Amino acid sequence: MTEQDDLRAQIKEHPLLHDLSDAHIAELATCAVAERFQPGEFLIRDRTPADKFFLIRHGTLSIELETPPKGRLVLQTVHEGDGLGWSWLVPPHRWAFDARAMTLVRTVTFDANALLARFEANHELGYQLLRRLLGMMAHRLTAARLQMLDLYGPPPAAKV
Repeated sequence: MTEQDDLRAQIKEHPLLHDLSDAHIAELATCAVAERFQPGEFLIRDRTPADKFFLIRHGTLSIELETPPKGRLVLQTVHEGDGLGWSWLVPPHRWAFDARAMTLVRTVTFDANALLARFEANHELGYQLLRRLLGMMAHRLTAARLQMLDLYGPPPAAKV
């Protein structure tokens, strides 16, 4: 099995993209590499260029934000079967958070600029991937909103 065949298989097995056509999977594989991140290693850093998209194949990572009054906050934990990163889709193409491996993390990592070029050339591929990413984005925004309610909501009422 070639490296491209292995990448195609990893993309096809991932829950986020498993139902894409074989042609779309093959096209995505041309923009991808397999990567590993050790515990404590950052996959992305806040305010740096957003130039990658990750399919999490194995492991757990935390999406974090540094806040002056509270220090480092974990906004969400991401696991095998999830995707990571959508800031590459919208200008200014900068990450708005950190993501750090909590365990050994294995990913299929896509070059975002190559993906955007593929979307321009193949609108159907772009549409199919964006549909899936929109669901991931909605889930992340809901989780962030709930985290903020927990952090900044009113304190519990005192019991009498």
